[in-house]
Amino acid sequence: MTKSVQEIKSDVALVIDHAEDLLKQAAASSGEQAAELQRRGMKLLRQAAEKAQDLQDAVVERSKAAAQATDDYVHDHPWKAIGMAAALGLAVGLLINRSR
Repeated sequence: MTKSVQEIKSDVALVIDHAEDLLKQAAASSGEQAAELQRRGMKLLRQAAEKAQDLQDAVVERSKAAAQATDDYVHDHPWKAIGMAAALGLAVGLLINRSR
């Protein structure tokens, strides 16, 4: 099972924080130590990018599932869907008319 969107967001934020810390340390260091800290920081940033891609994939997957469920419902209950759409349209029309 895939991680939740919130867990992935948390992972990305954590990895970025670690990378920022390493890059700040690298800026304060010199020589081989600075180069090593920069390498580690860049590695963490690549990990953050991968986790961000996982987040995007999870959101797309959930969006597709929601769209499929909506499509299935509309096909199984067309008159209910028409009624809900009409009610929503009426409510939006009343709100727009009220705001004038």
